[in-house]
Amino acid sequence: MRLVPWTPDDLTRRLDDVVTVYGQAMGYRSDLLEARRGYIATHVRRPGFRAVATLATDGRLAGFGYGYLSAPGQWWHDQVHGALGDEARKSWLTDCFEVVELHVRPPAQGHGLGARQLGALLSMTEAGTTLLSTPEADEQRSRAWRLYRRFGFVDVLRDFRFPGDERDFAVLGRELPLTRPES
Repeated sequence: MRLVPWTPDDLTRRLDDVVTVYGQAMGYRSDLLEARRGYIATHVRRPGFRAVATLATDGRLAGFGYGYLSAPGQWWHDQVHGALGDEARKSWLTDCFEVVELHVRPPAQGHGLGARQLGALLSMTEAGTTLLSTPEADEQRSRAWRLYRRFGFVDVLRDFRFPGDERDFAVLGRELPLTRPES
């Protein structure tokens, strides 16, 4: 497996693979994936866009992650902004890199790919903080939650509902830069 940085054009060229990995990792229905395809295609043009991919030796996409600078007018940013108090907004959203997607194909999970992708992605930004959202889950059983906690992410919002999704989410954050190599 090889971890590589991706440009916006790299991600766009592999959009079918990206959507497939996303769907497998999240367990989403195909109709939701088609809607997601359009969002991803617009995300690559946002300021501060950074992406990484994990490629198998045959070139198959095993995982990917991307993010960009969070800003007013972006749907996710505005939802989180509205739920935070003034002090939290100032602390977390003033100079924030939003980790938008971080996924690994289920058969490749549990081998450190997500950690390598997250570490590489966070090292590519000069923002002062980073935020992400993840579905609420048992922190001891969820690989994603264990990964985020290992990287030092703390609770910013818990049991938050984004419009159009019946699940509860947590918004997690940490200051940047990474202070030590993550394992």
